Amino acid sequence: MAVTNLKSLTEAEVQQLATDWYLKLDVHAPLEDYVPFLAEEGLEMRFPEATVYGFEGFKGWYERVIGIFFDEVHTLKQVNSTFSGDLVDVKVIVKWEASVWNPPAAKSARIVLDAYQTWVVKRSPNTGKPVITTYIVDSIDYYEGSARL
Repeated sequence: MAVTNLKSLTEAEVQQLATDWYLKLDVHAPLEDYVPFLAEEGLEMRFPEATVYGFEGFKGWYERVIGIFFDEVHTLKQVNSTFSGDLVDVKVIVKWEASVWNPPAAKSARIVLDAYQTWVVKRSPNTGKPVITTYIVDSIDYYEGSARL
């Protein structure tokens, strides 16, 4: 059932969406916990290693990366929103830290980088909540001494 009389999104709602998104990623939340964050139709997500579409595409990407990375910490550094009608263009900078083990290495390696991202966010017509419709990792900037992807 569609929600009627949708209000424009606010800066606070977009900031909360980003905060909650990264908290879920840090704890490797169950897949179903991401449903409220992602657009029901037209979802596109561009990561350095893959471009995926729809929730099924996200599911495949997520199940793969949670099997690779552990001890993740996402620190939100910046969320800048530009409002245009029903859509919000969001520039995000997040510091991402994660460990990875590449067999037969004796120890894991630590990746530390800033990810520069562009999101497009809208209000879901079904739930009335903000959702990500486009998620693009524009570039990454490794910290000195960081392992590489």
